[in-house]
Amino acid sequence: MALKRLTLRDFVIVSALELDFANGFSVLTGETGAGKSILIDALQLVLGARAEASVVREGAERADISAEFDVPKHLQVWLSEAGLEVPQNEPLLLRRTIDSQGKSRAWINGIPATATQLRELADGLLDIHGQHAWQSLTRPDSVAALLDAYGQISTKTLKAAWQEWRRALEVRQKSLAAQANLQQERERLQWQLSELDKLKPQPHEWEDLNAQHTRLSHLNTLLEAAQSSLHWLEGHEQSSEGPVASALESLSQAQRHLSEQSHLEPAFSTLIEVLNQSLVLAQDAAHSLHAWLRHTDLDPERLAELDARMGLWMGLARRFRSPPEELPQLQAQWQAELSELDSATDLEALDLAVTQAEKSYRQAAQSTSQARQQTGPKLSEAISEAMQTLGMAGGRFEVALTPLAEPSANGLEGIEFLVAGHPGATPKPVAKVASGGELSRLALAIAVTTSQLGQAPTLIFDEVDAGVGGAVAHTVGRLMQRLGQDRQVLAVTHLAQVAACADQHLQVSKSGALSSVNALAPSDRVVEIARMLGGDVHSTASMAHAREMLSEMLSQEKWS
Repeated sequence: MALKRLTLRDFVIVSALELDFANGFSVLTGETGAGKSILIDALQLVLGARAEASVVREGAERADISAEFDVPKHLQVWLSEAGLEVPQNEPLLLRRTIDSQGKSRAWINGIPATATQLRELADGLLDIHGQHAWQSLTRPDSVAALLDAYGQISTKTLKAAWQEWRRALEVRQKSLAAQANLQQERERLQWQLSELDKLKPQPHEWEDLNAQHTRLSHLNTLLEAAQSSLHWLEGHEQSSEGPVASALESLSQAQRHLSEQSHLEPAFSTLIEVLNQSLVLAQDAAHSLHAWLRHTDLDPERLAELDARMGLWMGLARRFRSPPEELPQLQAQWQAELSELDSATDLEALDLAVTQAEKSYRQAAQSTSQARQQTGPKLSEAISEAMQTLGMAGGRFEVALTPLAEPSANGLEGIEFLVAGHPGATPKPVAKVASGGELSRLALAIAVTTSQLGQAPTLIFDEVDAGVGGAVAHTVGRLMQRLGQDRQVLAVTHLAQVAACADQHLQVSKSGALSSVNALAPSDRVVEIARMLGGDVHSTASMAHAREMLSEMLSQEKWS
């Protein structure tokens, strides 16, 4: 089982509804206008369909839809990767609300989700066949998708190769059309790069130049500071009272005087150690200053070189309207752009890319064509067989593969579905089949034939039996009942013959402006079948007819 429960609050014309679904084949019936398709609409919304404010019941603030599913094995990996893993034996709960402004919110197992995530789940949970399904049989993309799905033909490589071929053609075409402009742009970039080549700016060089220039321009001041410092460390000053000792001599004398008396005062030991360290540090400083002065001279030539280089740097920065420190990045950017232009003007390389892309496409297309040629007859036979039981005895279905004048994203052939509704008729394109009944039955035959293609455990048929009646209607019911043995099947129908074949019968009824849905008990089901037959439900004959139809499915004892 897949779909377990559907809960609605303030949805269209439903105030509140909680409905449990059974295994097998279920039908949904009701009088015209009762809202039989509301459940289908609700399921589509909770699985990510576009939400609109119109689905909110008049006078309500928001519509609330919840659907509970068993978790199919093929979705467990997706749920796990999305961080939405469902505990073992627990159901998958989807919920969506739409407010009166049309704003919607969604949850998967109580965790906020996007409509895109709901849509990704949809194909793995439900497969809905609408009453106008035949219309898709006239669209080339839909026809190709159906044939490929039936034959399990993957077109992923084909479509990727097609896109790559289109891209290569587009690049070459743009290059051809823009050759003149490309050449002008190339010349401009080459000139700009030649100007920068005069400088050859290096990353972080501007900061280093500034530091060097600042140092050299203040070198006189630096020399005076070093010499003055040495003078105070080592030199002697003459005062009116006699010579003044240098800093080194003063530290040495202070240390000596304390050392002479340290045997009398132990506290002097610590001070002596401090003075010793200070003296050593001061001597190191004097030594370093001597070394710096020996290796430092005024260098007016180097200062002039720095002035010239910084001037060139600033001039180029102004010309190209860029901060000086960004010139190296600008040079790298222009070099990359020039390389791209050189590639774009390499028509030989572009032609080779187009040729290789076309070759890859044609290889993928040929492989796809071969698979389609093998699948077409099998699909034709399967649908033709289904047609025989749907009031189209002697009818034929054919898959026509016609070579295209030009390749397409779908391959090298056009795919068209042809049908002959009766013996002796020439198969014609589906779009030219005049009978609406034939179209509906054909769509139903295709739906039944292809219903096992997907992995969705629940199949929904929304009035696909339109235009069908009599014995054919009974056959439709049997077909759906047979499908219900392997999958959960829900059909919205107006045919009593189809409804009589169901394992579960749900009835939509309307009271005033509100609709409700109820699972029918056996006795109520007889009444609903009688109504669908068009008879008087109070008539003994109508009720007897209904019981007779139901007895074909179940024992007479159950309906007594």
